[in-house]
Amino acid sequence: MFEYFKKSVLIASISLTLNGCATTQNIEPHLKGYKTYEVQGDDFKHTSFTHINGKQVTLNDKKKLVILFATWCSDSKRALRELKASPLITDRNIQIIGIGREENTESIVKFNQEFDLPFTLVADPERAIYQHYANKGIPRLILLDEQNKVVKTLIGEQANVIEKVIW
Repeated sequence: MFEYFKKSVLIASISLTLNGCATTQNIEPHLKGYKTYEVQGDDFKHTSFTHINGKQVTLNDKKKLVILFATWCSDSKRALRELKASPLITDRNIQIIGIGREENTESIVKFNQEFDLPFTLVADPERAIYQHYANKGIPRLILLDEQNKVVKTLIGEQANVIEKVIW
């Protein structure tokens, strides 16, 4: 009987240890069910994109700000306006890439006629890029270091999200 008890305690301890390890990478659940598939220290899955002008753009050796957005989304529009008004927009040590979730090249070109964004814009009409980083929720801001490792991810539904962009 005592031997059975010792085995049960051992199995329970191992199970708790394994479950604890499995949850160390999880991010607190978001109230709206948003999931983020990249955590701090992960390698960013994409290293090159096709700009809406048709040219290939490769991630460089600078810090990067990747913004997943939609042209119809008021939160995306606000975050992009905040970014455009911030010192980040002229910082030569940061590469900025905007990825239009469920947007085609034409919709982003039209959107950019109004916004005049001075950084790389990429169309992602089928969520081929977005699906690697989140299940839902835009704008998403992903900060990468010089080696393309995730530093931080932010959901930009609240005002002044750009103020939280710190490496």
